[in-house]
Amino acid sequence: MSASTAELLLSRIRDVPDYPVEGVVFKDITPLLADPEAFAALTAELAELAERYGATKIVGLEARGFILAAPVAVSAKLGFIPVRKAGKLPGATLKQGYELEYGTAEIEVHAEDLAPGDRVLVIDDVLATGGTAEASLALVRRAGAEVAGVAVLMELGFLGGRARLEPALGGAPLQALITL
Repeated sequence: MSASTAELLLSRIRDVPDYPVEGVVFKDITPLLADPEAFAALTAELAELAERYGATKIVGLEARGFILAAPVAVSAKLGFIPVRKAGKLPGATLKQGYELEYGTAEIEVHAEDLAPGDRVLVIDDVLATGGTAEASLALVRRAGAEVAGVAVLMELGFLGGRARLEPALGGAPLQALITL
């Protein structure tokens, strides 16, 4: 990615202090999404990664990962698979639990949407602690598919998500377009 593209993306991410709780600086991507030049540049960068990694399917993680992953799938002419919070998908699903800072959560995917032979690029907006991404990789593999890689718009390096995710990647690449 060029320095000018990185600068464009970063310039469209707004800091919101004390949201959702005091002491947290929330990284708001809605200004980036509202800017057609920045959103197109982001989509192009992620679609190029999908091609480079040989992806055959794109997985988007709920909820902002959907917004980023769906246009990438269209641009790359690949299928889009949503990974949702438990209880949101009808029909047969695979579920995966994971640890949160204060408790646990579950995500799920339709059991028939991924199959052996699929190479999956997982896309999300932010890599923070890595819990959701780690659980999504387990889901992809339980469905019989291969992890082609993980791509995120932003990595919050100070939260240690990369270190947590490294073992689950199994050698697949992890690409953050911006690291903060």
